[in-house]
Amino acid sequence: MSELLGVAVLGAGHMGADHVRRIGDTVGGARVVAVADPDTARAEAAVAGREGVTVHRDATAAVSAPGVAAVLVASPEGAHEEALLAACERGLPVLCEKPLTPDSVSALRVVEAEARLGRRLIQVGFMRRYDTEYAALKRLLGSGQLGRPLLLHCRHRNVSSPPHFTSSMLISSSVSHEIDAARWLLGQEITAVTVIRPTPSAGAPQGLLDPQLVLFETSGGAVVDVEVFVNSGFGYEVRCEAVCEHGSARLGDAHTMVVRSGGRAHEEVAQDYLVRFADAYDREVRAWVAAARDGRVTGPSAWDGYAAAVVAEAGVEALRTGGRVTVAMAERPALYGMRDPDGSGNPDGGVGDIHQAAAAPSA
Repeated sequence: MSELLGVAVLGAGHMGADHVRRIGDTVGGARVVAVADPDTARAEAAVAGREGVTVHRDATAAVSAPGVAAVLVASPEGAHEEALLAACERGLPVLCEKPLTPDSVSALRVVEAEARLGRRLIQVGFMRRYDTEYAALKRLLGSGQLGRPLLLHCRHRNVSSPPHFTSSMLISSSVSHEIDAARWLLGQEITAVTVIRPTPSAGAPQGLLDPQLVLFETSGGAVVDVEVFVNSGFGYEVRCEAVCEHGSARLGDAHTMVVRSGGRAHEEVAQDYLVRFADAYDREVRAWVAAARDGRVTGPSAWDGYAAAVVAEAGVEALRTGGRVTVAMAERPALYGMRDPDGSGNPDGGVGDIHQAAAAPSA
């Protein structure tokens, strides 16, 4: 196809505005033709200087705007379901920033709506699958060179949390990335969650349980631990180490510059996820545009979004009770159960769904 893919971007906040820039300046094969945000002044600012873009207050109006052939959802999570269903009704491919929806019940409604169509339209924005280090670790684990994965050690640190952040959001918002990464890297489902709560940091807002240590058990017998610390004060840091039967592999050390001067070494630490994962976001959107122009959908599926929601809710319950909570998912629709032809983890051969290594627990 020579014609540019017309994209409606829903949400013109921090993430949405960055995607408008990305599609307009970095990713080839597409152009933004519509933007929606209840704050139309913010939407106008996001598309300033870009010709042929209509601005809408209502997301449904943007999805229906002339020239729209695909939708990128970067609005607050409460608005996702309506936008996703509207796009599905029109047969439009969608890239939806995580979470798919605010909870597993609404996420399952989206999964079921897509399953009724009989074809995938939705990709969820778990961008770590497109990070070069994560992709290399996925290939290494898939090769079997290090033997069976036994442990996955993860760190997720932010400079500070937004004012509205709650203790449960450390899991539902921050650790949701580790949930997807663990399922994808290991090719296993998460079957149980335990949350350990250290004494909160003095740097955490009053009442916020920060940091937390989240433990996942998997269907293949691996254990995943995630240290999440959203008020670390020093930077944005994501690291992951896989410990296997015949060796280990760690990522997250290379995204920095070390400056040596005056008898000292100074290491720069990214302050924002848009800096740390800038290349991953570019790769993700570029792959989504290429697939959409070709009439395909690759990458993390709506089922992956649903699975992350179910695991996160189990984690929030474990945080509340202090106990171990098992994960129970609905039956996986056949649309998301196809085996991939080339071992990449996606039926279309891209970076996508995990292998269903073991049957997911039924509800």
